[in-house]
Amino acid sequence: MAKNSNPFTNFDVTKVMADFNPSKLAEEFSKAAGQYKLPGMNMEAIVDSQKRNIEALAAANKTAIEGMQTIYRRQAEIMRQMMDQATAAVEQFGKSGTPQEVAAKQADFLKDAYGKAFANMRELAELATKSSNEACETINSRISESLDEMKSLALKSK
Repeated sequence: MAKNSNPFTNFDVTKVMADFNPSKLAEEFSKAAGQYKLPGMNMEAIVDSQKRNIEALAAANKTAIEGMQTIYRRQAEIMRQMMDQATAAVEQFGKSGTPQEVAAKQADFLKDAYGKAFANMRELAELATKSSNEACETINSRISESLDEMKSLALKSK
């Protein structure tokens, strides 16, 4: 089997995510925010909240990238299967007898190919939806938590 040269299927999200360090980003934010002293504001709590926001965003991005990789891998597999089936069908058509028999086999092949293509489109759409929902849920959950944290900090600062 030939080596897969598709850059999307060979992409390793762990290498990209290894370079992204939410803690380091939060530390930089903390240093910058530490320069400003606002009376009655708990800057440490704000920085901690922002750190969790960054971590949630990183997790959502990782989920989205992994979902895209899954889709790309599946698309490549579908394409390979389709090419194998088309090659086999062409060979079979050449071995058929009369033009009517060839036409009947071609019609059956096209009907089957259409059904498989539709099922594959549905599968890919479901994979995309699942990935998007997982990434969005991570962000939605964190937004809710963050708003609760900000409300609590605002009430404490009175």
